[in-house]
Amino acid sequence: MKKLLILLIFTITSCQDNYEKCLDLEYGSEYIKIRGVSESDKNYFKYFCKTTDVFGIKIYATENVANEKIFHAASIMAEYLDNNEDGEVDNQKIVDRLIDKKVWLMMVKDESELDDAIRIPPLGKPFQDLHDEEVSLVNGSPRFDASLEEVLHLITQHGYAKVYPNEFGENKNSEIAKAMDIARGGYFKNVPDTYPSGAWYTYDDETCNYSCQITEYTYWALTSILGGQEYSGRLDEIDNEWRLNTKEKVKNNDPSVYSLLTNNEYKFPTRLPDGKYRE
Repeated sequence: MKKLLILLIFTITSCQDNYEKCLDLEYGSEYIKIRGVSESDKNYFKYFCKTTDVFGIKIYATENVANEKIFHAASIMAEYLDNNEDGEVDNQKIVDRLIDKKVWLMMVKDESELDDAIRIPPLGKPFQDLHDEEVSLVNGSPRFDASLEEVLHLITQHGYAKVYPNEFGENKNSEIAKAMDIARGGYFKNVPDTYPSGAWYTYDDETCNYSCQITEYTYWALTSILGGQEYSGRLDEIDNEWRLNTKEKVKNNDPSVYSLLTNNEYKFPTRLPDGKYRE
């Protein structure tokens, strides 16, 4: 069956308090448009002021999140899902799963706004949060762009892990879990006090359970394969958690995860998003 070309139009909306002012606001590209939020969006209108739709996946943001950063995060999501930027999603099964479970990205200014937001009922779940202060419009200049991490978490944790449970399920028996246990130097249900000396994945956040560890491992491996972790000085910033910061290091030292994430069957991205979807 011939695939339908998807004309991707994003809408980024503004806070209810400034709705009239934003009605005439023009910002974005042919595929990303900014407009005011509708009060009919009852669950989110109470707190979130801005929203975007990426292939049917929602992003909601507070008034204090810069429009250009919402635009950037939306573009990153679009590039992950449509990596060759032809207007069609690369893996429809992943997008269908995310839409079916109403998975969304929450954008807030900082941790304080996140704490306020998650108290608002009836906030839909599951969601992934991303903070304005974490977003760098150019990766590595001057710092890592957290959009690359948090948007990918949403896609792998709620998409790939559910659509391909045997390969990417966030449990001990999946193929990626087996690869992770090798990378950590053994199976650890909880974060150990110390990792074996030969481990190259040594994430030490004790609040991150085994499932969470797989989410983080997938992120480290894939973004390293795509070249997102190899700019000057980056390894010094991350080597307490991850040591294989380039494609060649992953390929040569962690062949199991490299094989999984580069297998064309799963349609993972092959190019690092740059926040410039179809430009």
